[in-house]
Amino acid sequence: MRKPILAGNWKMNKTRDEAIHFLLSVEPNLPKDGVEAVICAPAIILRDLVKRSEVIHVGAQNMNENVSGAYTGEISPVMLKDTKVEYVILGHSERRAYYNETDEKINLKIARALEYELKPIVCVGEVLAERENGTTNKVLKTQIEGAFKDIVISNPDNIVIAYEPVWAIGTGKSATSAQAEDACKYIRELLANLYGAEVSDKIRILYGGSVNTKNIDELMSMPNIDGGLVGGASLKEADFITLCKGCVK
Repeated sequence: MRKPILAGNWKMNKTRDEAIHFLLSVEPNLPKDGVEAVICAPAIILRDLVKRSEVIHVGAQNMNENVSGAYTGEISPVMLKDTKVEYVILGHSERRAYYNETDEKINLKIARALEYELKPIVCVGEVLAERENGTTNKVLKTQIEGAFKDIVISNPDNIVIAYEPVWAIGTGKSATSAQAEDACKYIRELLANLYGAEVSDKIRILYGGSVNTKNIDELMSMPNIDGGLVGGASLKEADFITLCKGCVK
């Protein structure tokens, strides 16, 4: 059975002291088994979380595809590896929309993350117009095939996909459990075409998009949803604990 993941994406939120307080308050109350709790925090506080975390896995929110060089303001995979983070979010819709990240760039980042033994959480998803005109699967196919072009997966446990319909991120709208399941099932079929059913069956696929304490149980009842990538709700200690408990199958 695929072990569920509840990954919090704090985005550009929380100071160092707030992050440490969150960690110390939440960890004693998390389930002892059955779910992998992850926090993807701003780069400036990653080392503080890594040093203090005993239960929660720590991830970055982005990284550059280059090892080093004249890339002002960027964070390299070498730096993340040295900081001892485990995960890195790649291809988030905000990175695609605000910073013009393409499938080709995301592909380079995935390759580099795996090279440096970082586990990528690869985000894919359609905008509202694409959902309404019936091209969701076409968009997902383009994004998955572009992101994983020539990528070798030697250990499926090290790859995570997050289906995040852009129209549901931070809007209060959420895909129905059936819509989320259909998309996640299709993503698994795409991965099976690329890597075979055995590999596809082991890759964890998360749903993200206004996940909250009220819909987590229904989402987690779906066979192809292996957890959540959560934004706003992951900032609240009580909600994060509840969401992690909701992921325990």
